[in-house]
Amino acid sequence: MSNHAPALALGDVQREVLAALSRSQVASHREVQRAQVLLMASEGLANEWIARVVGVNPGTVRAWRARFAQDGLVKFGAVRAGRGRKPVIPEAKIAEIVWLTQNTRPAAETHWSVRSMAARVGVSPAQVQRIWAARGLKPHLVKTFKPSNDPNFDEKLIDVCGLYLNPPENAIVLCMDEKTSIQALDRTQPSLPMVKGRGETMTHDYKRNGTTTLFAALEVATGKVLGTCVPKHRHNEFLDFLKTIEKEVPKGLEIHLIIDNYATHKHANVKAWLQKHPRFHLHFTPTSSSWLNLVEGWFRDLTEKALRRGVFHSVPDLIEKIEDYIRANNENPKPLIWTATAESILEKVNRGRVALQATKQN
Repeated sequence: MSNHAPALALGDVQREVLAALSRSQVASHREVQRAQVLLMASEGLANEWIARVVGVNPGTVRAWRARFAQDGLVKFGAVRAGRGRKPVIPEAKIAEIVWLTQNTRPAAETHWSVRSMAARVGVSPAQVQRIWAARGLKPHLVKTFKPSNDPNFDEKLIDVCGLYLNPPENAIVLCMDEKTSIQALDRTQPSLPMVKGRGETMTHDYKRNGTTTLFAALEVATGKVLGTCVPKHRHNEFLDFLKTIEKEVPKGLEIHLIIDNYATHKHANVKAWLQKHPRFHLHFTPTSSSWLNLVEGWFRDLTEKALRRGVFHSVPDLIEKIEDYIRANNENPKPLIWTATAESILEKVNRGRVALQATKQN
């Protein structure tokens, strides 16, 4: 084929499309090059000159001209079968890596790493990483779970989800729990502030200055928190906290309290008090299902944002910092929005139970 091939015939619409592609900032580089080649070819320019200007091989220019003459702009960006980058690893090797990752473990270790798997199958660590990433395999991560054995799991789940999704009128829904044994930890040496190139540092060892227990009730509709720190968490302290709730919640509102199955919540004295205060309605979460109580998420935030890196010289100092965090939360509260239905949760739980049973049988 002569380099001085005849000018490529383009229709007006084809020329507009190719002109737009040749200037595109979002199309692939290969598509932009191809559009530029075809536009130059329509002007009757030599193939070798077009190849030098665009940065491709003369053979590529000829192939794109021939394909356009045959197909026009149909499947313009598609790569023809048999062309393009060839897979480096055969499918059988990829299947082997996936199977080994999901069904085996390296000798004397709990999970595969990219290096141990690469050594096992004879490929590079980068190739193993790409295969894992493409299939969402993450052997280095582990999630904890524990299916509830509560015989009334379904009933309790539906009850609590119903309160979140359809709260009753003229009522307040509170998620309540205790965060026990919060330690007042003081570092043995002063911490060093964050500077350029280095984060904040603190000593690994600490001094224990006592503990406190936080009773907290989170209002689902507003995100506000009512909290009290006490030395212990017996039924007497729980009763005192119920009385605090009784004082704080306006008269005329029913109080629906979501709590766990801790023994102090079911003490005889607690039951007797509740009988005298009928506007309180207790809703118990299933056993091993703390995730269903929204206050647990607030406890997590409290730990991460105010306690884990805190320095507390005494228990009163610790209590003051906790109360500061509660005040700051209540100045800018965020309503908690629950979206999962009881049916969707039950479906996931049942799938987990089936998978767990299959694992036990194997």
